[in-house]
Amino acid sequence: MSFAVIQTGGKQYKVSTSEILKIERLNSLEGKTVEFKNVLFLNDDKSTEIGNPNIEGAKVEATVLKNTKNRTILVFKKRRRKNSRKKYGHRQPVSLIRITKIFSKNGKLIAEAPPKKELSKKIVKADMTREKQIVEAKKMEVEKAQKIKKSLKKIEKVPTKKKTLTSKKK
Repeated sequence: MSFAVIQTGGKQYKVSTSEILKIERLNSLEGKTVEFKNVLFLNDDKSTEIGNPNIEGAKVEATVLKNTKNRTILVFKKRRRKNSRKKYGHRQPVSLIRITKIFSKNGKLIAEAPPKKELSKKIVKADMTREKQIVEAKKMEVEKAQKIKKSLKKIEKVPTKKKTLTSKKK
């Protein structure tokens, strides 16, 4: 199985054909082809090439499936004993890409992904299942809140014995 190590967005990724990656946001539209020329390592079934630092002429082609944002990361800052707190969230912009072709340093095609439209449907289905999970979690939270309210009402209905007031005699 052939693979390559590429560098993009300050990070390195080990990629093979028909693999879907979540990388830093690219300045290209969805459905466009992108070339990564910072190839650090190539491995074919027969040979291995190591760059110093990059392999000249080697490239990896990919198609952009979706430009979106990553999940929310909460940032909480607190200065103790100062009554100072700050909470905010951050969503990093990312691109989902599918690796289609890997080329060697002389331009020879090492590996190519078969054209599949099912992969993009899988991504949509994964997003839909995630939304369904969120909706179900919210429903469960509402049900738990209702159960707690019912139990509180039962506690309020429990009769308590009232003590009669007696005056103290001296």
